[in-house]
Amino acid sequence: MNRARNNAGSYLMAVVMACSTPAVWAEEQAHFNPQNHERTQQLVDELMAEGLPEAWLTETFNQAKFNQGVLDAMEGAAERRLSWHEYSAIFMTEQRIEEGAAFVQEHVDTLARAEEVYGVPSEVIAAIIGVETYYGRHKGRHRVLDSLATLAFHHPVRGDFFRGELAAFLQIAHEQRVEPTSLYGSYAGAMGYPQFIPTSYQAYAVDFDGDGIRDLWENPVDAIGSVANYFAEHGWQRDSAIYHPASGPTSPPEGLTFNQTRSPTVTVAEATSAGIEPGVALEPTLQVVPLVLELADGSNLYRLGEYNFYVITRYNHSHLYAMAVAELSDAIEQRIEDQG
Repeated sequence: MNRARNNAGSYLMAVVMACSTPAVWAEEQAHFNPQNHERTQQLVDELMAEGLPEAWLTETFNQAKFNQGVLDAMEGAAERRLSWHEYSAIFMTEQRIEEGAAFVQEHVDTLARAEEVYGVPSEVIAAIIGVETYYGRHKGRHRVLDSLATLAFHHPVRGDFFRGELAAFLQIAHEQRVEPTSLYGSYAGAMGYPQFIPTSYQAYAVDFDGDGIRDLWENPVDAIGSVANYFAEHGWQRDSAIYHPASGPTSPPEGLTFNQTRSPTVTVAEATSAGIEPGVALEPTLQVVPLVLELADGSNLYRLGEYNFYVITRYNHSHLYAMAVAELSDAIEQRIEDQG
């Protein structure tokens, strides 16, 4: 009797699923259909005014799918939940260092040209691409169209920001004649080797190989030039350091603002007066970012970031991110030197 009841229940469930699933799929597929979604239609109208064809926009939005996982991922970014020793362990691995050195050797001429043009060292460019996509190996598993449509119309706080990114993405895809549904990236809509968001793609991507196309998805040459250009446009100081080692008390002293992602405002003299001693001789008037990083044993590691540290935080507004890029850069440079 129980088996018969279970079989009957299973049959009923199968019937319900068979009847309802196509409707659910249809609703999911048509979630951003301009005919049913007023805010999508408003964006279509705006983009049409800028020259994008209505039929292409409508077809694109009809293929966009809502993705709850994207909204969930926005709440759990590693930069907001990990301490330094946990965060750095993700990137400071033997394999990532070794492959970073190999990436530099493979693209040595392109990186040298980027450094000459923009003033950004080869190992820094490599470290950015290494942190972002493991040198192009992991460019993201989310359809950019779905991520940005979901965030533009459903993020509770930053919807307007992502609406602008969605518009920029569609402009890029149409300009470069790329099928929007074929492009994958991060849950936040970052794309290609360097994980540029669409507005950064528009503003800072360069055609570094001169083929007439700014391709950050498949072309490492364009990616290298674009990362260097991004930093140069944000004020990278040629031949200046990123950070300096320092020492300090067991607990961070009061009176200093640590780990800021704003332009440096604290002088070396002020940091020293508060008990943070630079490990090398620095001009007392040099403005720095005081950094305190938690190690696995609970102790603190002190450093003083220069303006270039701040520039790296323009890429990702996190002191942990900037420090990881700086350390990976140092490790890649040392590995290349060791290899002779």
